[in-house]
Amino acid sequence: MVKLSELPALYREGYMEMEVPDFEDTPWADCPPLSGCRIAIVSTAGLHRRGDRTFDGYAADYRIIPGDTDMDDLVMSHLSTNFDRTGFYQDVNVAFPIDRLRELRDEGVIGSVADHHFSFMGATPPTAMEPVVADLVDILRADKVDAVLLVPV
Repeated sequence: MVKLSELPALYREGYMEMEVPDFEDTPWADCPPLSGCRIAIVSTAGLHRRGDRTFDGYAADYRIIPGDTDMDDLVMSHLSTNFDRTGFYQDVNVAFPIDRLRELRDEGVIGSVADHHFSFMGATPPTAMEPVVADLVDILRADKVDAVLLVPV
């Protein structure tokens, strides 16, 4: 990922002046000890399975990535001149650390890995994603997920 200082002045100044959204509610939930937590991945890399609908620019929806997906079938439709996707294509764990999560489960660091994981389009304003997150919360609750690993890309 490119550093802010490496961006062209127009982009750098735009990001520096970007307003941070203020949400009226910031819910917090207690969860069990990490060794008992069920964890899902939420990525903003614009990931989806080959054959799924690709992300359009600034899309506010998400794609579900079943845990048993063949990782060779995972593609990134987030296009940006601001980062190099080579690392992702060399090791999917760069943007979707499913193997690392499974290792943590096998070592007893976390309780379990969720059946489903999720990806959003990274360049989308958070305020545009907020309405669909309510739907995502219902899916996470149905899978008994205690916590998510946020992977901002």
